[in-house]
Amino acid sequence: MIDLKQLKGEAQKRKKENKRYFERLKNKKSREVDLAFAEQHELVFAKTDCLTCANCCRGTGPLFTQRDIERLSSRLKLKPGDFVEKYLRIDEDNDYVLKTVPCPFLGNDNYCSVYEDRPKACREYPHTDHSPMLQILDITLKNTAICPAVYEVVERMKKYFPA
Repeated sequence: MIDLKQLKGEAQKRKKENKRYFERLKNKKSREVDLAFAEQHELVFAKTDCLTCANCCRGTGPLFTQRDIERLSSRLKLKPGDFVEKYLRIDEDNDYVLKTVPCPFLGNDNYCSVYEDRPKACREYPHTDHSPMLQILDITLKNTAICPAVYEVVERMKKYFPA
C-alpha cells in the first residue's frame, strides 16, 4: 500500500490516467463494474487497518443528513440546533458539513469518539463497494488522493478490469 506522505503526489500524477480509465468504464455494464470494484475493495480492506491512517477524518469531512444530526445530537445530549451551531455549517451545495477538519470526534489514537453513531457518509466511506459505482467515479477519483486504500483499489481495477 502506498505511503500516506506520497499519496497526494502519486494520485495527482495518475489523475489524468485514472480519469480516462473511468471514462472508459462508463461503457461497461454497471453490474460488472460494481462486482469488480466490490471484489477489489474486499481484497484491499482485508489487509487495511484504517486506524493506522485516519486521513479521511483529518483531511475531509462527511455530509450530515438530518438523521445523522438527530442521532449525534442525542448521543451528545445536545438539541439538534445546538449540535448544528457547534459543529456544522452549510456548504455551497446547501449540505451540512463540518465547520472544521480534522473531525472534532477524531481522537489522537485515530479512534472516533462517536463511532457507533457516526454519519452515514462515514459508515460508507470510501464508497469503493458502492452500487452503482459508475455514479460516483468523480468522488472515487478525489478519494484516491485522500485514502491509500482507494488508491490501491483503483490501481488494482486497472489491472484486473481493463476498460
